[in-house]
Amino acid sequence: MRTIQQLFDLSGKTALVTGGSRGLGLQIAEALGEQGAKVVLSSRKQADLDEAVAHLKERGIEASAIAADVSQEAAIAPLVAEAMKRLGHIDILINNAGATWGAPAEDHPLEAWDKVMNLNVRSIFLLSQAVAKQSMIPRKYGRIVNVASIAGLAGNGPNSMQTIAYNTSKGAVVNFTRTLAGEWGRYGITVNALAPGFFPSRMTKGLLERLGEDDLASHAPLQRIGDDEDLKGAALLFASDAGKHVTGQILAVDGGVSAVH
Repeated sequence: MRTIQQLFDLSGKTALVTGGSRGLGLQIAEALGEQGAKVVLSSRKQADLDEAVAHLKERGIEASAIAADVSQEAAIAPLVAEAMKRLGHIDILINNAGATWGAPAEDHPLEAWDKVMNLNVRSIFLLSQAVAKQSMIPRKYGRIVNVASIAGLAGNGPNSMQTIAYNTSKGAVVNFTRTLAGEWGRYGITVNALAPGFFPSRMTKGLLERLGEDDLASHAPLQRIGDDEDLKGAALLFASDAGKHVTGQILAVDGGVSAVH
């Protein structure tokens, strides 16, 4: 029987993290790398990736990066091929890349709807499918962790964000996670989702500036917003053998917001 330290250990494991150059993706990459995983990051901008890889290497993490726009179908196959070339196989897939758009539902631009859906939903389907077929299903092992949001668990209030495309996409991620877990459990693949609440990031910068941290924190029972550590433990549970009997689950990491609203 393994110890708890061994169950959480990722030595010898490999991981592909999309949207991994900053924010929540980089935080998750840190967690995996700190536990011994070899990590490949992906995002659109090479400069951001170079900075993130340097940051991880400073922490003693074996990391590299591949620039790719996963909202484009043509980018998926080359990304997976290059990641497989570098890693040999992919044990852990973190589907984190995402986008949002704020506009009243009645005036929401169609091109913005498509942009959000293509990145937040379509890309995780295509990437999960490619990684599973090329690595996880043949090896009968895999850990897929999708980054959803508490925005996918409920609607918006009348005076809050106007993000119908984002909320809809994250709701889709929730049920995508449950459905894929049901289909791929027979291959030894677990599929789970993290549903973060408010974390400071480039995506949420405008809201943080408009409402202020104190106002946002006041909605959470813990009276705080997420920080640079708060997603690590949950991500590690889903990515490691400590969570090998957990699949199809959505874990809110939100200071309790979704429990009371």
